[in-house]
Amino acid sequence: MPELPEVEVTRRRIAPVMVGRTLGRIRTTGDSYFFLTPPARLRRQLAGRRVGGVERRGKYLVVLLDGGKCLLLHLGMTGQLFSSLARSPRLLSATARAALAPDRQTAFEPDEHTHLQLRFEDTGPDVLFRDVRKFGKVQLLAAGEPSERLDKLGIDALESTGDEIFQASRKRKVAIKSLLLDQTVVAGSGNIYTDEALFLAGVRPGRGASRVTHAECVRLAEAMKQVMRRSIETGGSSISDYVAPDGSDGGYQDERRVYARGGEPCLSCGTPIRRKIIGQRSSHYCPRCQR
Repeated sequence: MPELPEVEVTRRRIAPVMVGRTLGRIRTTGDSYFFLTPPARLRRQLAGRRVGGVERRGKYLVVLLDGGKCLLLHLGMTGQLFSSLARSPRLLSATARAALAPDRQTAFEPDEHTHLQLRFEDTGPDVLFRDVRKFGKVQLLAAGEPSERLDKLGIDALESTGDEIFQASRKRKVAIKSLLLDQTVVAGSGNIYTDEALFLAGVRPGRGASRVTHAECVRLAEAMKQVMRRSIETGGSSISDYVAPDGSDGGYQDERRVYARGGEPCLSCGTPIRRKIIGQRSSHYCPRCQR
């Protein structure tokens, strides 16, 4: 699932493609749980709107439109938001790639999984939102309309402090990993970077949140910022479906210390990395480096 770094990379790279342009004809697939706003209404109300900016709130992208309207986008687990000029084999299924010659395996034509296609009045590239599993979300908000999804988000992971995490942890009996994954506490956090931050801070993911000290919460907040900023620098993590809007892969997956490395030696001490299910999520940690 795209986490804060992948969403921020997407924001930075899709904004130049969209900002200042006026939307033209909008194409969608049929009504489904992917659309929080009915697709017919999207097609009708987006056309003619000028894009004024693209912001990020946690794992959400907010496209600012003239007249005060906003287009809320969430990539879900497998969502891909990209320019029509993008070329990447990640945009094709394995079956589709197998049917194409090697020189055509990076080409992409909108398919049944391309649920939103934003066309513009000029001759520039389209913007496409593709999601095989349809766990992504699209919602059009009227000027001044509140968003229940945005309003319940906690502090952004890039702005969180040890004091805030410590105060939140005093009220909870869950594992610290589960607390950090709670979007009402730390917005933008996810499985990859929470595992990596816990390792960097020396805290085991299964430890009770209320047993984590203030000093450890300070280390956790700083570690979260460190791993996420580094991931943004490297373009995010392309482990499965994630691809940047220009079609490029991220590079942070090559720098992971614990995530998805179960059984492999810790890069710091050589102890085999362990995998444990915490709150129905896979967690990875070093039993020697983390306490």
